[in-house]
Amino acid sequence: MGTSRKVAAAVGIVGFVWAGMVSAIAAGQRKLLFNPTLVREVQSPRSAGHRTRAVVLRAHDGTRLAGWLMTPKTPGPHPAVVYFGGRSEEVSWVVRDAGNLFPDMTVLAMNYRGYGDSRGEPGEEFMIDDGCMLYDWLCARRDVDAKRVAVVGRSLGSGVAVQVAKERPVQSVVLITPYDSIVAIAQRKFRVVPVTYLLRHRFESVKYMSLLSSAIYILRAASDDVVPHSHTDSLVAGLTRVHQDEIIPESDHMNIPYLPLTQQKIAQFLTTQFAQTQALPDTASTAA
Repeated sequence: MGTSRKVAAAVGIVGFVWAGMVSAIAAGQRKLLFNPTLVREVQSPRSAGHRTRAVVLRAHDGTRLAGWLMTPKTPGPHPAVVYFGGRSEEVSWVVRDAGNLFPDMTVLAMNYRGYGDSRGEPGEEFMIDDGCMLYDWLCARRDVDAKRVAVVGRSLGSGVAVQVAKERPVQSVVLITPYDSIVAIAQRKFRVVPVTYLLRHRFESVKYMSLLSSAIYILRAASDDVVPHSHTDSLVAGLTRVHQDEIIPESDHMNIPYLPLTQQKIAQFLTTQFAQTQALPDTASTAA
């Protein structure tokens, strides 16, 4: 075989492999991006600082979403938090740690579609629509001060939190190991693949940051090989208002939300922000 034929054959093989890889990523992107965890991290979750109850809500299309509502033991109305988890995260641990993370706050932690006891399949559009529905449901409760509701998002959930904050009058935003966009993260991993044209679930937080008027708190892991700091830098560059941007010592992408220092800092930030907004008058009764 001549040299030109060998080169052509090699180029053909490389092209075939490349096309196969592109096709595999395009077809399997849901499995690459989402990793639904069904088993509870905490089997019988209870918050020492809250009344805790399991809740089941219906999404706009009727899909069953399951999680937990935690309410302070003192009379309301209280400030509140909606929590959005990471790619592989089942959120029962939030219930266990809510007393440290969210003292004197009502907390709603629901599993995404396909995670925990929630039904359906995860997807960006579903997550944003469901997130807005959860925010609205929480604000409608008479034991919640609708002027003091925050969203907290971890890793993948930071993209959900940002888009919910774009659509709703969120008072404060906490982003744990946030990224600029899933497109940028994927392009770094698959450098020879045109992921910009392939990905349907894009989570392009960087496009929405300038639209947020809420106080924003960013927490980075000291060592993070999932969301390198360069991707958080790109996100922060688009912000018009940042309250704080911190690196948590001795943390990595997986352990950062569980660390006592992380939980202490989140509690301090939210408590301070909520104190700056006047609470609504107390109501005699609360929602069931």
